[in-house]
Amino acid sequence: MKLPGPDHPITITANPKRVRISAGGVVIADTSHALTLKEASYPAVQYVPRQDANMELLARTERVTHCPYKGDASYFSIKADGKTLENAIWTYETPFPAMTEIAGHLAFYPDKVKIEEVA
Repeated sequence: MKLPGPDHPITITANPKRVRISAGGVVIADTSHALTLKEASYPAVQYVPRQDANMELLARTERVTHCPYKGDASYFSIKADGKTLENAIWTYETPFPAMTEIAGHLAFYPDKVKIEEVA
């Protein structure tokens, strides 16, 4: 486990805007409680609370990856509009202590879904 610091900063802040995630015109998640995670030089990621996602459209996969800063990530595919988007979502169900805010949240690959900030 590594801790965020000056050489690898990670910040988590509440997004004041509404965030909507869709795939093929089907809304997967819609929330006013997204968290914006900024990590080092990577693009910012929106983490959406599970309760604001349509979990019936998601199917857990076998994929697991490890981040030395956040912990082990599990993945979901999206089944919407007659299509399956494989491993389009990741989640840290038991993140490392420094990242506990993102527990119970889902993050979406922007090349697989449409992520909108709605005023």
